[in-house]
Amino acid sequence: MTYEEYLEKHGTLTYRNVGTSMLPLLKQGRDLFTVEKKTEERCRKYDVVLYRRPPEQYVLHRVIEVRDSDYVILGDNCVKKEYGIRDEDILGIMTSFVRKGKKHSCKELGYRLYSRIWGTCHPVRVAFMILRGKAAGFVKKSVRK
Repeated sequence: MTYEEYLEKHGTLTYRNVGTSMLPLLKQGRDLFTVEKKTEERCRKYDVVLYRRPPEQYVLHRVIEVRDSDYVILGDNCVKKEYGIRDEDILGIMTSFVRKGKKHSCKELGYRLYSRIWGTCHPVRVAFMILRGKAAGFVKKSVRK
């Protein structure tokens, strides 16, 4: 059964996080997230959405910009923004998650603050990630010599 079929039948989907794109919020193999089927209502900035990339890749990332006909989306641990994600690509919106065994609502003040701070400091995080990558490459080259 596809995610679309499951959401159509049940309205919500709880799944274990796979991958590192939503670190530090969700850790692979440890944390769960729950999404509710998307309604006709448009997503809001900072919503975490489950969407489909062609052909059949499913991704959980955060909306960082709402545009007239699409969204700009970015994983919390990613550098590259994704453009052109449309409403019809989005299957559901994250409503809660289980982190380190404790359930959290996406309406909690702490989570809402995290979302805004993490989204706002994107340019600083990207610069840090690039510098960290360059430093790791420099160290690796130095060790080989």
